[in-house]
Amino acid sequence: MTPQEESGAISVPPTLGAAWGKAVRAWRAADLDYGHGCASAEDEAAWLVLHVAGLPATEAEHWEAHADHPLTVQQAQQIEEVTAQRIATRQPLAYLLGEAWLAGLRFVVDPRVIVPRSFIAELLAEGALDPWLTEPPCRVLDMCTGSGCLAILAALTWEDAQVDAVDLSAGALAVAAINRENYALEQRLRLIASDLWDALAADAAHTYDLILCNPPYVPTASMQTLPEEYRHEPEMALAGGADGMELVRRFLHDAPAHLSAHGVVVLEVGNERAAFESAFPSLPAIWLETELHAEAVCVLLANDLRKAFVA
Repeated sequence: MTPQEESGAISVPPTLGAAWGKAVRAWRAADLDYGHGCASAEDEAAWLVLHVAGLPATEAEHWEAHADHPLTVQQAQQIEEVTAQRIATRQPLAYLLGEAWLAGLRFVVDPRVIVPRSFIAELLAEGALDPWLTEPPCRVLDMCTGSGCLAILAALTWEDAQVDAVDLSAGALAVAAINRENYALEQRLRLIASDLWDALAADAAHTYDLILCNPPYVPTASMQTLPEEYRHEPEMALAGGADGMELVRRFLHDAPAHLSAHGVVVLEVGNERAAFESAFPSLPAIWLETELHAEAVCVLLANDLRKAFVA
């Protein structure tokens, strides 16, 4: 046994690759749950060691290229401390690091907001919505914005668009303001405190060409069985009522008054497509496939919404 081991000091992995392996083994043994930006212990450990080494999480897919990257004693100790904290608290790693990555972009996060992981982000980044947009949108709304990630992605995708981002939570809007400033979007991205449509004018001068919404849609029964990691997130950002469609009903009922003539709604419902179709059996929905889910996001057209909700 070395003097360092006899003293009880933390052993220092000499490289990023060694630190990664140690974190993976610890997290596998602890049987953690993943789903907040990473799908496995391997992916999450790559994010951790890259973060501590000062490298972007976008390198995670080929982190092996950095496996021989030397770590300082302080960096190795920080990795071990976060690894242990992740096990002890079962918090999502995003909260422990104060960041999340979505569509290749970094967003500040903390427990005031749900960890960004919307399937809509992929559709924005890849131009998958273009077939349903008659022209680039001039006015975009992100309802239930949380950290502001989708609103920011929309503003970066359509550089001439004015974007509104709505949330009921003052804490969420405070986090969104940090992210807005980080992307220098103060002039084009407006943050609005509102319970859905309450603070938004419903007139022709304030309609939107594109409305994004990733609402709370987890049914009550599922809320009761969520892994512990999800219980650290704001309940109001997840809980969707008995069938998961409580807020979705309110959102869609008033959406037509806020849509331009050829406006489009992009709605995420996760695993609740069946519940959505049961709640809105006569509403045509165009389901868009993403890399990780074939039926989590749908497109709803203004004319169809008006037929369904406007007498």
